[in-house]
Amino acid sequence: MAEAGASIFAALTVAEEREAPDAAALDSLLRGAATPFVIRGLVRDWPLVQAGLRSAVEARGYLADHARPVPFAVSIGAPGGDDRLFYDAAMQMNFQMAKGKLADIFAGIDANEGRADAPMIYLGSIDVPTHFDGLEASNRLDLGAREPLVSLWIGTPTRIAAHNDFPDNLACCVAGKRRFTLFPPGQFRYLYLGPIDNTPAGRAVSMVDFHAPDLAAHPRFAEALEHALVAELEPGDAVFIPSMWWHHVEGLAPFNVLMNYWWRETPRFLGQPQDALNHAILSIRDLPAAEKAIWRDLFDHYVFGNSPEATAHIPAGARVVLDPLDAESAGRLRSFLLRTLSR
Repeated sequence: MAEAGASIFAALTVAEEREAPDAAALDSLLRGAATPFVIRGLVRDWPLVQAGLRSAVEARGYLADHARPVPFAVSIGAPGGDDRLFYDAAMQMNFQMAKGKLADIFAGIDANEGRADAPMIYLGSIDVPTHFDGLEASNRLDLGAREPLVSLWIGTPTRIAAHNDFPDNLACCVAGKRRFTLFPPGQFRYLYLGPIDNTPAGRAVSMVDFHAPDLAAHPRFAEALEHALVAELEPGDAVFIPSMWWHHVEGLAPFNVLMNYWWRETPRFLGQPQDALNHAILSIRDLPAAEKAIWRDLFDHYVFGNSPEATAHIPAGARVVLDPLDAESAGRLRSFLLRTLSR
């Protein structure tokens, strides 16, 4: 068990390493993978990685040269403040949001480099196709038939509280150094999650400070640590994070860049499960216990069980949304939900 105030990372199990010498090997590794793994040097030959190995200034110049003249969203912490993107004492965000050209944001990083009171500066989830010209083509990763969302994460030293994402994730360290601390999906019970509708970046996060875990306030966190994996990435390394695995992410160098790829095994028209959870909180959570039990049975019948007996008695062609959804029927269902929610 980790003691309060002690570093947790040295005692954690290190994530397995795999090899992917070519696109076919990478595809084989990713297909059906259920646990995280690290691939050393996967993108080390990228021009962006090579620029960052020469210097952080050169990496920033490479990115600025490819940036489109569009606003970039940036999170800025207080001078001399915490490097966590997190809550303040009033459970509001401990950082401010701004927008600007990438070159101007980088000028702020340049001006603060080496200062003890430098503010945290962080650009998260930057959509590469809409913000850069030629960057993805020059720094390409072959993921076969997958159609991923490609994002960049850029910043000074930062800590992103443990959270999860619905898509599968291949995260590539392209400059600086990253540390991922990973937990299986079911460990949410021991991570002490915060609000789901007031979050630093759209997903509920662990309230535990991984650099100073308070086991008196969060005793069950010790159980989560028994199941944790840690992965430290150098430039060119990548980590695969399966859907719904929790991950605490740190940028450990003075300047850090990550490019990640998100994809899902099901069509995007099926929507986001988080929306269903939010709707269930609105409409089911506060019902009397007996009524909630009925709805639990109905969810098991239609959603989690989804067995043929739920629809076998309905004539083919008349099952509507109880048939497997396609883009058209999913669109009709979404429109129906929008109308009902707007009442």
